[in-house]
Parts: sequence; C-alpha cells; structure tokens
Amino acid sequence: MNKLYIGNLNENVTPADLEKIFNDHKISFSGQFLVKSGYAFVDCPDEQWAMKAIETFSGKVELHGKQLEIEHSVPKKQRSRKIQIRNIPPQLRWEVRGAGREVLDGLLAQYGTVENCEQVNTDSETAVVNVTYANREQTRQAIMKLNGHQLENHALKVSYIPDEQSVQGPENGRRGGFGARGAPRQGSPVTAGAPVKQQPVDIPLRLLVPTQYVGAIIGKEGATIRNITKQTQSKIDVHRKENAGAAEKAISIHSTPEGCSAACKMILEIMQKEAKDTKTADEVPLKILAHNNFVGRLIGKEGRNLKKVEQDTETKITISSLQDLTLYNPERTITVKGSIENCCKAEQEIMKKVREAYENDVAAMSLQSHLIPGLNLAAVGLFPASSNAVPPPPSSVSGAAPYSSFMPPEQETVHVFIPAQAVGAIIGKKGQHIKQLSRFASASIKIAPPETPDSKVRMVVITGPPEAQFKAQGRIYGKLKEENFFGPKEEVKLETHIRVPASAAGRVIGKGGKTVNELQNLTAAEVVVPRDQTPDENEQVIVKIIGHFYASQMAQRKIRDILAQVKQQHQKGQSGQTQARRK
Repeated sequence: MNKLYIGNLNENVTPADLEKIFNDHKISFSGQFLVKSGYAFVDCPDEQWAMKAIETFSGKVELHGKQLEIEHSVPKKQRSRKIQIRNIPPQLRWEVRGAGREVLDGLLAQYGTVENCEQVNTDSETAVVNVTYANREQTRQAIMKLNGHQLENHALKVSYIPDEQSVQGPENGRRGGFGARGAPRQGSPVTAGAPVKQQPVDIPLRLLVPTQYVGAIIGKEGATIRNITKQTQSKIDVHRKENAGAAEKAISIHSTPEGCSAACKMILEIMQKEAKDTKTADEVPLKILAHNNFVGRLIGKEGRNLKKVEQDTETKITISSLQDLTLYNPERTITVKGSIENCCKAEQEIMKKVREAYENDVAAMSLQSHLIPGLNLAAVGLFPASSNAVPPPPSSVSGAAPYSSFMPPEQETVHVFIPAQAVGAIIGKKGQHIKQLSRFASASIKIAPPETPDSKVRMVVITGPPEAQFKAQGRIYGKLKEENFFGPKEEVKLETHIRVPASAAGRVIGKGGKTVNELQNLTAAEVVVPRDQTPDENEQVIVKIIGHFYASQMAQRKIRDILAQVKQQHQKGQSGQTQARRK
C-alpha cells in the first residue's frame, strides 16, 4: 500500500514541482512522478512513508493555488471491504473512553455492519483507523458519504485499502488472526442448502515479535518462513503492514496444536540466534497474544492455573494489564521467560487452556444461534473474530427447542446485578449510553433504585426476547470489563435472576438435584434455586445464575428450555382432558 494518488492538481503542475514539494517537506519517494491532467501517481519506499505523505499534504498544503489531496492508489479490482479513515479528531481516539468513541461508532454503523475497526499508529495529532465492512457495497457507500464529512470541525479523509488476496491469488491468500494487530480474513461462505459440516477448532497461535527480527523470520525472498511452514505443516501470517512503525509485530500461526508449537519453537530459535549475532539482547522472551475473554480462565481462581503452569514448566509468566485493552484491540500479551525448551512447554499449556475456553464459548454461542434464529453473533462484539467464521450450530442440539417462525418470540425479564459504582458507566452522560444500548438490543433496560443507601450492587431489569437479552447482557458485561470494574486477574462474573413458575422449580432442580448439577457441569455457571422461597403474587420463584457471560447465557437458555417443555406438557395434558370430556 505504498503507491499514492495525488489529486486536485493545477493543470500546470510538473513532476519537478512535485519533487520539490516532497523534498521541502522531507518526504521520501521512489521513482518518478507520473503526472496526468489534474492528478499524479508516485511510489513511496514503504507504508510508513506513504502514511506520512498523506498526513503531511492531504488538505493541508497548496501547490499553484490548489490544496493537494493525497490518498492510497487502489485499482478497482483490488478495492476491498476495508477502508482507511484519516483526520479523525484527536479526542475520538480509542484510548479515550466514553461518549467520544460512541460518536464515531455510531457514524460508522450508519453505512453498514462494521466487522472490524483498528487504530493505526501515526505521528499526527489526529487519529487514523482501518475499518472493515460486511460487504463491498457498504464500503462504497461509506467512502461516498464519509469522505469530507465534518466531524467536530475535522473533514474526514477516506480511501480504500487494497485487497491483497486479489493480488496474491487465492492459492497464496493468507489467513489472518484476530484483533487489531492483524486483521482477520473471512472464511469461504457455505453454499446455500448444502449440508453444514462442523469445522475443527481453528484458533491461531498468535505471537508478538520484535520488529527488528521479522526480516530474519521471513528470510531472504521468504525462504526461512517457507521452510517453517513446510516442516510444521502450518500457515503463517506475518502482519508486517499493521501498525506501521510499531516496535513489535504480530504473527498468526494456523495448524494443529502440535504444528503451532513446532513453528513457535523454530521462530524462537531464529530470534534467539539473531539477538546473539547482532548483540541486541541477551534473552528474547516468548510473547503470546490471547483474547481477553479467555485470559480469566487461563489465570484461574486466585491465579492457581497460571502458577501451576509456571511451576510445571519452570518459567516466569506475566500478563499485560486490562488497562491496555480497547474495544477494538481486545488482546492481552502473555510474556513467558525461560529457556527455549521451557518456553515451548509453557506455550503448549497456555494454548491448551485458551483452546478449551474457545471450545466452551463456541459451544455456548452455537446454542445461542440455534435457540435464537437470525442472531448475528459476530456483530455483538463479544467474541474474537478468528480466521474461521463462528462455527454453525449442530443440526440438532439436545433439548433445544427453536422458536416457531410463525410465532413472535416470547418476552423475557431478567434481573442482572452490577456493582453499584458501575451504574454511571452503564447510564452514560445524560443517559446516552443506556439509551443507545436499549436501541441496539431492542430491549427495555431500567436500573432499579438501591435497596438500601449503602447497597454494593444494583439491579438492572432487562425485558425483551432472547436475542435482545443476549445483546443487552453482552454489552453490559463488555462495558464492565472495559471500564475496569473488575481487577486485572478477575473475570467478569455477574449474578443474574430469572423468575420461574413455582410449579416448575422442581423440574429445574431435578430428582436429588440431578438436573441442576448437570446444568452447572454443562454451562460452568453456578445455578441456585434457593430453598424455602415464598412464591410471589404471580406464583413465581427466583433462580440465581452466577458466571461469566457465555456460561450465564447458556444456563439461562437451558432453563428456559426446561420451562418450555413443562409448559408444552401442561398444554398437552389440558388438551387430553378436554378431549376426554367430549367423549
């Protein structure tokens, strides 16, 4: 992405004029300026220089009385679903939490579904982001509407980012990882009507390596990385173009767990040798990137899981702070120090935990897909966008009862308990956040008054169909994580109450507690039906669910399923009695 388009040129501009202005502003370029009538093209040595030229000139510098307009030059056949937006007001950078970022989120969402959004590191005061839409038509609309759009007295500059796959050809297409350090590639769409095969878990091993060693990992004309790929039977993506100028680059490795570990070892050995040869470092630690959704389960209660990995592998492991996270960069860095052999053992143990967490969440999400037809799980923004799309639900889920397409989904009321000090974050300035959340989820969301003046928790009352519950509860969990209401080694676990008919409570518990125990084992949530409850005026009692988001959602859906079965049996019983009386 180093070729630049220079527009809005005076007809009298010559290549010498452009060379002079680039030299005057100390912007490096390679080759000759190709000048046409009113526009020109030029190559830059690398993406960093191209970005610097855009930031320096576009809409800021005049030549022969006309302001230069500079953007990446992208042929039509390479126009993808990805665009770059520049000149964003500095107060809307992702690091700034709250209403500012929501303004930009809302603006982007007007033109379609945003699948990924990542901030690009630049030297300019204004912010730059790369945005991926769901399809090319949405991208085209966004470019047309956003280019020149005034946002807090800043005119946005928008351009396409080339589709590298159209250049490489499908056989050389790379598979991305997830997160802001390396944008994901989408899987092939499933043919309509074709039987869906459950795909194996494909969660890449994501490494963070010093930029200075990337050349050695790739090797001359790519020889080294091809050798790694061949020996380990893996696909490796070095995200060189992401975060221009960053001190570290992400590498995504796709293979079996054994293949990932073998590739990891070879990369570590290359970096260690390069560090020794160049005398740049005595030790190169292993750095693994993992989505924050999985890290709590890797750490374990009171850090027990992590301590065990350290002891078993004789390594020292640290995990980056939650404060380093942003909505669009949800990965944390796991740093492992020790010998190469021990670091590799630690990698195997760490990724085993991560894959287990991934599989559990995919199972929970598949259940949500099955029970809530049409739910766009990716758009909820709670799960890492891996190289595969979220696996489709199995053709039959035990006990699942999908809603009839002819009947509107039933309204549900759920009570979610949040820390009292988090109420302001959920409500937002002048109630903006809770209003946006309500619109996003299509649910009624209300915060009940505190039970006592010194209450440490507050109850959020959410009313809406299953899809609305999933979206609203998911965003609340995400907000609490984002705003650091839980400690760096804590996973967000909330208590949720749902009311069930007193006559059905026994079915939720099961004989000797069998059903409730199975629920807890299946969902990893704590499910409690308090004894000796007095039913309310509607003859209902409370079921308490405590757990992380996916565990809680799976438990809620399973309990709703039990209630639906009880209701169905009751209706059949009544129908049978009516028919018997008629006879």
